[in-house]
Amino acid sequence: MRDDDGAGAGRLIVAAAPIGRTLDAPPSLAAALAGAPVIAAEDTRRLRRLAGALGVTPIGRLVSYYEGVEAERGEVLLAALRGGQDVLLVTDAGMPGISDPGYRLVAAAVAAGIAVTVLPGPSAVTAALAVSGLPTDRFCFEGFPPRKRGERARRFAELAAERRTLVFFESPRRLAGTLADLAGALGAGRPAAVCRELTKTHEEVRRGTLGELAAWAAGGVLGEVTLVVGGLTAPAGRPDVPAGSEGAAGAPPAAGPAELVAAAERDGSPRKQAIARVAAELGLPKRAVYDAVVRARPR
Repeated sequence: MRDDDGAGAGRLIVAAAPIGRTLDAPPSLAAALAGAPVIAAEDTRRLRRLAGALGVTPIGRLVSYYEGVEAERGEVLLAALRGGQDVLLVTDAGMPGISDPGYRLVAAAVAAGIAVTVLPGPSAVTAALAVSGLPTDRFCFEGFPPRKRGERARRFAELAAERRTLVFFESPRRLAGTLADLAGALGAGRPAAVCRELTKTHEEVRRGTLGELAAWAAGGVLGEVTLVVGGLTAPAGRPDVPAGSEGAAGAPPAAGPAELVAAAERDGSPRKQAIARVAAELGLPKRAVYDAVVRARPR
C-alpha cells in the first residue's frame, strides 16, 4: 500500500554508468549529473571522477548509498524526494538495482507513490550475453552465487535443469570454485563463457566448457567477471529429453563426479587415486571432484 500519492514529490532517476569506457556514457547522464539536486552514489569519489571525465561538476548534494547503509541513507533520500527534490541514483558501473542495493530505494519510492524514471545505458549482463556466443532468446540473471559452499551447491542443483541461458556475476577470487561447482552440478561439458573486464583495456572473453574454464580459472583470474552458462538442451529429435539425461541407445543418465569416484572405489582404487582419475576424465580440478564427494556423503 502506498503511504501517499506522491503529490509535490521529486523524481527518483535511475541512471546507468559506464562499465568501462567513459565514452559509453549517454549524454543524458552528463546532463543529469550536472543538474540533479541530490545524487545517491555507491562511491562518491568515483562519482566525482566520472563527472570530471564527462566534463561536468555536480552542484547537488552527494549522498553515499551502498550495501550496509541503505536503510539509513534510504530514509534520507526518501525525505529529499518527498520534499520535492529529484534524486539521481548511480552505481559504480552498470545499472543501479541490478544485484545492487539500489533496488531497495526504487521499491521504497514506488511504495511511497513517488515517480521513478530511468536513464538507460551500459549493463554487464546484456553485454556479456551478447558476446558469449550462447543462446540469447531466453535467459535468466542469477546475480552473485551464494558464498557458502552448501548454499551454492543447492542453488546450482536447482539450476541443473534450467533451459534458459544463465548469467552470473562473480568475484575473480571465487571464480575457479564457482566454475568447478557448476561443472559438478550441471556437467563438465556444459558450454559457458567467462567475460572479464568488458569494454576495458584488458577485455577478455574466454569460451569453452565448464570443465575447461574451471581448469583455466584455477590459475588465477583478475578483474570484473560476468559468467554466462548455456542452459540444458534436448538432443536433436528428442525435445522431451534433456541433453545429458541419457547416453547412446537410451543408456542410463551420466554419472556425476561423486558417483564415478564411488564406482572407482568399488573397483579397488584408493579414494585419492579415484578422485585424481575422475578429475582427469571429466577435465575438472581435483578439488572440485573432492568437494562433490564430500557433498554426496549421507548426512
